[in-house]
Amino acid sequence: MNGLIGRKLGMTRIYSDEGGAIPVTVIEAGPCPVVQVAAPGGAGARVQLGFGARKPKRATKAAAGHAAKAGVETTPRVLRSFHLSADSGKAPKPGDVVTVAIFEAGERVKVTGTTRGRGFQGVVKRHGFRGGPSSHGNTRHRKPGSMGPGTDPSRVIKGKKLPGQHGNVRFTELGLSVVRVDPERNLLFVRGAIPGPRRGIVVVRKQGGRSRYA
Repeated sequence: MNGLIGRKLGMTRIYSDEGGAIPVTVIEAGPCPVVQVAAPGGAGARVQLGFGARKPKRATKAAAGHAAKAGVETTPRVLRSFHLSADSGKAPKPGDVVTVAIFEAGERVKVTGTTRGRGFQGVVKRHGFRGGPSSHGNTRHRKPGSMGPGTDPSRVIKGKKLPGQHGNVRFTELGLSVVRVDPERNLLFVRGAIPGPRRGIVVVRKQGGRSRYA
C-alpha cells in the first residue's frame, strides 16, 4: 500500500537531537479496513480503504451492505481508492486492516485535503492584488481596475482574475517528510503545514520521487 486516510488533528513542534524545533502536523492516520480490491494483479489495480465509523441509523443500506460484503463490522464514514503499483508487494484482501506502520520516518509524502472555505472575497484577498491608491477622495481602494478596454480586446478575456469564491477546494501539498510514526496511537507527524481545518479528512500518499518543490 502507498497511502492511507486520516484526520488532521493540529500542529505542534518536535525537538531534534541537536535541539532544533521542527514544526509538524499531527495526523490520525488509520486504521483503515480494506473494503474492496478492484482488478487485482492488473495494471489498473486499486484498493478501496475506509476510515471512521458511521452510526447504523445514518448508514444507507447500500453502504452497509458494501461494508458487510468485505467483512467490515461498521460502515466506514469515508471511502477512498488508492492505486496499487506492481512493486507494492502482496495485494491486500477485503477485510484486512492497513495501519500507519506502512510509513517510515524520513519518508517523503504528499497530503491531499480540502482547504478552508473563505466565502466570497475580492481580488485583493483572493488573488493578492495591490489595490488602488489609499489617498483621500479615492473610490477604488480595493477594486480590480480596468478589465476590458473598449478598443482592444473590447471584452473581458477568459480566465481574468475576478472576485469570487475563495477556498474550499481540493489541494495537494507536495514534498512533505515524515518526522515520526506512532503505531500505538495511529499518529503520523509530518513536517510542515497541510491543507484543511482541524479534524478535516486528508489522504496521505507516498510521493516516491522528488517534486518541483522538494
